[in-house]
Amino acid sequence: MKKASSPQAGSATDNLVAEAATFIGIDFHKRYSVFHAVDAAGRDLGKGRIDHHSPQGFTQLVQRWPNPRVVFEASMNWHWLYEVLERVMPAGHITLANPFKTRIIAEAQVKTDKVDAKILAMLLRAGLVSPVHIPARETRDRKEVLRQRCFFVRQRTMLRNRIHRLLGAQHDLKLPQCSDLFGRKGMSFLEKLDLPAPAGLLLKQQLEMLKNIQARIKEDEAALAQMMSTTAAQSHLLSIPGMGPILAAVAVSEIDEIGRFSSAQKLCGYAGLCPSTSSSGGKTYNGKLMRHCNKWLRWAFVEAAWVAVGCCPYFGDLYRAKKANGKKSNTAILCVARRMCRITWQLLTDERDYETFPPEHEDGRRPRRGAKAQPKTRHPTASAKPRTRDAKGRAKAAKRLSPAAPIAH
Repeated sequence: MKKASSPQAGSATDNLVAEAATFIGIDFHKRYSVFHAVDAAGRDLGKGRIDHHSPQGFTQLVQRWPNPRVVFEASMNWHWLYEVLERVMPAGHITLANPFKTRIIAEAQVKTDKVDAKILAMLLRAGLVSPVHIPARETRDRKEVLRQRCFFVRQRTMLRNRIHRLLGAQHDLKLPQCSDLFGRKGMSFLEKLDLPAPAGLLLKQQLEMLKNIQARIKEDEAALAQMMSTTAAQSHLLSIPGMGPILAAVAVSEIDEIGRFSSAQKLCGYAGLCPSTSSSGGKTYNGKLMRHCNKWLRWAFVEAAWVAVGCCPYFGDLYRAKKANGKKSNTAILCVARRMCRITWQLLTDERDYETFPPEHEDGRRPRRGAKAQPKTRHPTASAKPRTRDAKGRAKAAKRLSPAAPIAH
């Protein structure tokens, strides 16, 4: 005679089944996707293929099993699949995997779409997926406009180089004396210039394309100005010397949420401004910069650093100090960019603007605002030779000149 099960035991079992998650790995491609689903015990539940011309198949997929968790790799147009899944399931149940850190797939000897989907599902079940941050829709839209503008700027540079080459191949051609050949005076000269065939035709085509690209760049900049007008982080970064509207917009969009980084060093590593390190057996070797990083963020800080060393005494002194220590120009500017990245983390964390403090006296006191500097008196027996500071004194002086103190190290 079978023992009757109690209703409390049955309800507990039902709740356990309802809470059990289903793990779905999707191998995302351009025109189709392959999926594989497993349960919490690792048993296969189903597999198949979904064509992208009928995205309702993804809706049926996540509604097929209870409590689904989905993972797929960050590839080209990954946001298309994310936006489809976001409509039918919580965003927290969608994981975007870092393809550079999923080495078990890249180094597999048997690599097919079905195998890749199953491995992703099993890794998600075991909690071994290295996730990628998924920015909000507004941030993704800003990134698209920024990268479109960067693409047009590269095309404009290529066209200008072709025009320079074309003009340089002409005999007895005297160019006007102007600082910018593509300014108002230079463009007026180029439009009236009559070159022999086929150079005249080529110049006309290139000038028309240059005007068109310039108009597109202005449209993108106007759209960016409207998108970034409500961003508080934009004003904080614009207060840093060397940061213009475009570079600040790139930095804000790529960082997205400063809370993702627990320290300034984490942000520097994400931007790829720290050298790769190999340490073993008590020996440490610092190599080249990190390959897998946010290259857009590193580009923004390096470009801003080149401007800052020419317009800000603090960053200019830092650059010249690194050069005096034997660093090359590119290495010294990376040190400035890394310092600027640390300051950015501090400003965004504290939600404040960049401030420039006056240098302190040797006793650690700052001069009162509006007070006149007192001339230094020299003892009659003091030597006329300039005093030299040791390494500890130089480090102490550099700490006093910090423009956004306190800066986290």
